Amino acid sequence: MKLYESDHTKFMRELFEKNPKLAEDQKEARAIWWDKKLDLEERKRFKESSVPQKAYVYFGK
Repeated sequence: MKLYESDHTKFMRELFEKNPKLAEDQKEARAIWWDKKLDLEERKRFKESSVPQKAYVYFGK
């Protein structure tokens, strides 16, 4: 018995089978934007610039 596979899942599976290098390219592209290490100065700046958020921000005063 074959399990159900959506059209999107089938498309993605076939795409990665046809282009094996695509997975590696995807990891490299992700590293450009997300997988960065912050130095200590950047961490300090981010922490100092943080603004505490009030509870229930969607309700007025």
